[in-house]
Amino acid sequence: MHILIVEDDRPIAENLYDFLESQGHQCDFAPSLAAAGTLLRSEQFDALILDRGLPDGDGAVLASQLRSEGNFVPILMLTARDTLNDKLAGFDAGADDYLAKPFALKEVEARLQALQRRAGGRVAAERLSFGPLAFDPAAQAATLAGAELALPPKALRLIEVLLQQPQRVFSRRELEIAIWGRSQESSDNLRSVLNTVRRALGSDAPVEVVNVHGLGYKLVSR
Repeated sequence: MHILIVEDDRPIAENLYDFLESQGHQCDFAPSLAAAGTLLRSEQFDALILDRGLPDGDGAVLASQLRSEGNFVPILMLTARDTLNDKLAGFDAGADDYLAKPFALKEVEARLQALQRRAGGRVAAERLSFGPLAFDPAAQAATLAGAELALPPKALRLIEVLLQQPQRVFSRRELEIAIWGRSQESSDNLRSVLNTVRRALGSDAPVEVVNVHGLGYKLVSR
């Protein structure tokens, strides 16, 4: 596996790096969110080991960002924050597994291998469509009647989620977790993304996103 270790405690990072390399894995190291972001933009990784208490922020922010961008690289959070609320926040942000410090190096590898097996079992995403609206997961592109829609990542993610089950009502919380990796404090964030999608579709499109009062949103045909 090609593993990115995001950890600001140098001895811990070095122990993880040396052990995992000795087990035949390829590792890279990032001591901050900024450094991790740079590596993630230039390299493909099979798994992330992610600390939460980093010098420039909470590792959960990076997990949320990756999920909102449609990046589902397996994430093992490895942190001293070990309360139930901490763990729930980690999973809510998009972590696949959560291991509190101190830890056994062999357990870290075992958990990474389990995550990799789980990821390897995923079926390749297929093209989604509903009427003239379509989404291509491989290209991360949405089209309407064959014409590509110029949309930012969060709006594309919203279309992808809605197209997975057209005419099903999605709650605000479901959509927020799918887009940002966690619930949002203000409903304005989701409304902004919805408005972006509605403007791109246009007022005369044969499909639209409607608000089901008190329940959520769904994609319907006109």
